[in-house]
Amino acid sequence: MTELIVEDLWASSNGKEVLRGVSLEVSSGQVHAVMGPNGSGKSTLAHVLMGRPGYEVTGGAVFLDGLDITALSPFERAQAGLFLGMQYPIEVPGVSLEAMLTASFEASGRDVKELPSTLLHEAISVGLDVALLKRSLNDDFSGGERKRSEAIQIGMLQPKVAVLDEVDSGLDVDALRVISRRLEAATQPSDKSEGLAVLAITHYTKLFAELEPDRVYVLMKGKIAAFGGKELAHQIEAHGFDPWEVPEEVEVGIRLD
Repeated sequence: MTELIVEDLWASSNGKEVLRGVSLEVSSGQVHAVMGPNGSGKSTLAHVLMGRPGYEVTGGAVFLDGLDITALSPFERAQAGLFLGMQYPIEVPGVSLEAMLTASFEASGRDVKELPSTLLHEAISVGLDVALLKRSLNDDFSGGERKRSEAIQIGMLQPKVAVLDEVDSGLDVDALRVISRRLEAATQPSDKSEGLAVLAITHYTKLFAELEPDRVYVLMKGKIAAFGGKELAHQIEAHGFDPWEVPEEVEVGIRLD
């Protein structure tokens, strides 16, 4: 069984401390959610987990299946089975989704013969216009098309863990439902996988209508202020994040289940 373990993680950006002792873990088939207001460190957590340049880990470690990936490059983390769904997926001029996936398959030694038919199936399943499969990746894509493309990438690349940075950003209700269902299906065990582990970073609970969380963390000022079951997400929806605002000197890590 796959496990992503974040152990007492401290990180800074541009000399400013952003993450301050974050600890969490997620395993195959589980959906864990990280929620918090703007500026709480959610996107920084996603970038640090994927090894994006410009962020410095000043303490703690990240383990994937027992391997310390804290100092690995982004492509090495991807090879180990980690996938980052970006809040704002970037355009890649001159490289189509099909070409990118073909290169990924070849780099990992996977058979590319069935890729075109499988890719077509994945595109249809999430409602992406198949004509976009040969267009430059995310070139003139809408927000919904970019997120559908990422769902296709998860289905095709079959990572062990998907870190989703506000996958619901820019999606209408229908797109959110389709993508959430595809991700939920990926978490289910099969003869090829124990099920995708998902760490979903979001402001809102609307994502959980189809993608039901097993655990919810509240991130405040770079710290885990509380964690619990899916009922914690309902409390956030009802009361916002104010109940978990804590002074700097107060120890955090309150469990609400």
